[in-house]
Amino acid sequence: MTDPIADMLARLRNAVGARHTKVRIPHSKTKARIAALLVDEGFVGSIETVHEGHRTWLDVSLRYQNGEPAFGGARRVSRPGLRIHTRAREIPRVMGGIGTAVISTSQGIMTGREAAKRRLGGEVLCFVW
Repeated sequence: MTDPIADMLARLRNAVGARHTKVRIPHSKTKARIAALLVDEGFVGSIETVHEGHRTWLDVSLRYQNGEPAFGGARRVSRPGLRIHTRAREIPRVMGGIGTAVISTSQGIMTGREAAKRRLGGEVLCFVW
């Protein structure tokens, strides 16, 4: 797999499209931090780390409000073949502020709002709405 973050976002999109309540994603520190941000922002319900033999998984429970998913979609911005970086003043707004930009900064992975507040730029990992 060349882009694990894109795989994570695709698994979330596919699970929401199929109306699943949970989705299992291979664990990594980066994906765990992104999933924690999605929980904090209200896009998914909760995350749980599961150890099965030598493999570790993230079980992400999906949220639905009145039958509609809270996770509307996501788009990978920076990818292995083309990294996209931004300055703190130029962090993009997603859907006029409804969505969230996920930024990898020198102080960790955080939302675009938090990075702008701390005046940190970094790599734009993805947009979530």
